[in-house]
Amino acid sequence: MRRTGCLAVIFSLGLLAVFTGLCSLSTFSLSQQTVTDLNAAGFRVDDPIITMRCAITGQCEGDEASAGEAPLLVLTPAATFFATSAGTATEPPPTPTDVAVATAAPTFAATATEVRLDLPRITDPRALTILLLGIDQRSAAAEQGPFRTDTMILIHINPASETVGVLSLPRDLWVEIPNYGPGRINTANFLGDSDAYPGGGGPALAMETIAENFGIRVEKYLLVNFDVFTSVVDLLAPDGVMVHVQEFIDDPDYPDDFYGTLHVKFEPGMQRMDAETLLKYARTRKTQGGDFDRARRQQQVLDAVRAEVLSAGGIINFVTQAYPLWQELQGNYRSNLELNEIIALLRLMGNIKRENIHYSVVDNFYAALGQSPQGDEVLIPDFTSIRDLILRTFYPEGQLTGAELKARAEQERAPIFVYNGTSIAGLAGATREWLLAKDVLVTGINNDVTSGRLQTEIRVYGRYQATAAYLAQVLGLPAERIRRSADGVIAEGVLVALGLDAQAIVEG
Repeated sequence: MRRTGCLAVIFSLGLLAVFTGLCSLSTFSLSQQTVTDLNAAGFRVDDPIITMRCAITGQCEGDEASAGEAPLLVLTPAATFFATSAGTATEPPPTPTDVAVATAAPTFAATATEVRLDLPRITDPRALTILLLGIDQRSAAAEQGPFRTDTMILIHINPASETVGVLSLPRDLWVEIPNYGPGRINTANFLGDSDAYPGGGGPALAMETIAENFGIRVEKYLLVNFDVFTSVVDLLAPDGVMVHVQEFIDDPDYPDDFYGTLHVKFEPGMQRMDAETLLKYARTRKTQGGDFDRARRQQQVLDAVRAEVLSAGGIINFVTQAYPLWQELQGNYRSNLELNEIIALLRLMGNIKRENIHYSVVDNFYAALGQSPQGDEVLIPDFTSIRDLILRTFYPEGQLTGAELKARAEQERAPIFVYNGTSIAGLAGATREWLLAKDVLVTGINNDVTSGRLQTEIRVYGRYQATAAYLAQVLGLPAERIRRSADGVIAEGVLVALGLDAQAIVEG
């Protein structure tokens, strides 16, 4: 039950080689700062996606650059990475014939040849939905399968509006599996692979299950196992990834790869995690929200990896390691995405802003604890609320003005509470007065259960999304700080849980 849990992490990191992490490279191809950094290091790169395309396919066209220009990252038939000073190359640039027939591992050389490619583009304005599956597989234990999915994520890409929706589905959701009857959603892949289900085995049945229960047509899938995680992180982020741990985590029963356990702990605060540590952070369930918290942490890791790859060093690591990574992932994924489709989607992602990528989790507000006919614990979905969540995630409204958000919040008439999650005396009272000056009435104040919170968050108890969004706008908080909650701290309404950053907000 607890074994692999790599959710968005498996997808985001495995895809850095195949789909390049969807969001991980969503902006770096257009990053002027990155180009500046690379130029300062002696390289000129017009388009990192072009270089990635060359690394994967070995199909590049070169032309001579003008004398005196900085060396470029280009593809050669050799098998080593090397750099030379400006205007000098240790090997001559490949001729068009050389590149066309090159089949060995491609290589980057600093020469005076510039790569230019006509990359495929998405011309169909219709939205595309991709199902991401993480299977419960451990090669260390010599497991052969078929496998249940520990991860199911829907990625909805809308070329017309240039938006992306990311929705995580819990594995214990009790749904109707076509041709098999009621069951946990994570068994669809197992059943489909076991019976060689027509149209693609397990992934095909999983896609049909999504369509049957939620009315979402899924066109593409990517199925990834768990073992590539550490090697991918080691290749792309050898110095680790910066992650902000928001609460203390103590897991004495973290599962290892041989059915044993380890004791892992995480202290709150910014930390640089290596691959093994990042994996543990992504997999543990030892927080109050269990699987739901884990899904949010894995989406957090997805964004952290994106930020790491956005750095010049991260891009260089990616470009120079693209082909080894491509080889590393062979046999560790299945997909009906073609390479041209992957490249076209990457180019589209380069135009999508971070604020237009929307993350959501089907959590305990959208499903209730229940039992299967066999007496096993499952999650009974509230299909009405889930479909509402899908609409808000996949088809978000345009950015509302402060006045529009305020009007919607006033219609909700939500009770608003401010709880102090720090050791700063009087912070809740000061925040209440500050909000009152902004024409926001606070129902009550109190101390939170923790006194070491670093970041302020907004918790929603009930259907008060507009109020939460308005408070986030007033406080200057990102949408990721809004969380649905059912911890019973308040019966209903919106709770502002103050962190150490709140002092600067109310004083500045």
